Amino acid sequence: MKLLVTGGAGFIGSAVVRRAVAQGHQVVNLDALTYAACLENVASVADSPAYAFERADIRDRAALDRIFAAHDPDAVMHLAAESHVDRSIDGPATFIETNVMGTFHMLEAARAHWVRKGRPGDFRFHHISTDEVYGSLPADPAIRFTEDTSYDPRSPYSASKAGSDHLVRAWHETYGLPVVLTNCSNNYGPYHFPEKLIPVIILNALAGKPLPIYGDGSNVRDWLYVEDHAEALLLAVQKGAVGRSYNIGGGNERSNLELVQALCAILDEKRPKGQGSYANQITFVADRPGHDARYAIDPSRIEEELGWRPSVTVEEGLAHTVEWYLDNEDWWRALQSREGVGKRLGTG
Repeated sequence: MKLLVTGGAGFIGSAVVRRAVAQGHQVVNLDALTYAACLENVASVADSPAYAFERADIRDRAALDRIFAAHDPDAVMHLAAESHVDRSIDGPATFIETNVMGTFHMLEAARAHWVRKGRPGDFRFHHISTDEVYGSLPADPAIRFTEDTSYDPRSPYSASKAGSDHLVRAWHETYGLPVVLTNCSNNYGPYHFPEKLIPVIILNALAGKPLPIYGDGSNVRDWLYVEDHAEALLLAVQKGAVGRSYNIGGGNERSNLELVQALCAILDEKRPKGQGSYANQITFVADRPGHDARYAIDPSRIEEELGWRPSVTVEEGLAHTVEWYLDNEDWWRALQSREGVGKRLGTG
């Protein structure tokens, strides 16, 4: 397939780009290169004849029309988005503009391309979203998000992603655009931009800084290794049923405190600090406004229909992630000066 991947210089998008090229697909990486993007993330495939890069904003319809015409993709994998909840609290407008209006322009450009090609049945618009659109779960482990869970977004970020999900479904129902949707749990792994919890903890630990945990650390997330997610996304765009949505989760629920303690234990083993544990740097800070208590995914549909399973446990994935950050200091040091990195955001 020839895939047009939006946001392909970001964390999850770059994992998709690298894996897609490795699987023999042609990939056009469309990215605006905003603060969280990094072309180093796709340096390993940059010289491949199967890879092309287009710097463009998904809100720029003229640029989108040009890119569709020039590259004639068989499918769109739409990952470009503003995704940091804390930033959405401080500046919600950018999230509405990018996640809602950007998705609208992507849908319209894709629909025009699809119509020009004669409405081929094998074209796909794959919209990649988040489990945060479903809201917050109670502590009961028997209750998890399914594809039929009602939407109940609680932050500007999740509300903007919920809006984009609704647009994609509407374009399918109204115009017949062949779409597939996926909603994932929290991702982690190599190339994770250093403003999210796991890279913040790793890098602060190495720097001897406090390890900040919001509230009492009891908020629970279902952790999904990014390479497993990329594999699931490529399965969904190729084999997912038109109009169908698939929830993708790692089956690894951990509280934030448990996660940070696990990272500290891995660092104690792989980079001992000489005296004491990195866990001694844990510091509890003021909670995020509207902080959802728990997310958990029921991945039964994608497991049963597409045969996907996560390949690593959270313990294995965290060990791989810590090793990657220890081995790639040049990558993360180059990002330390970017706007907002190292600062507490989203205090309301």
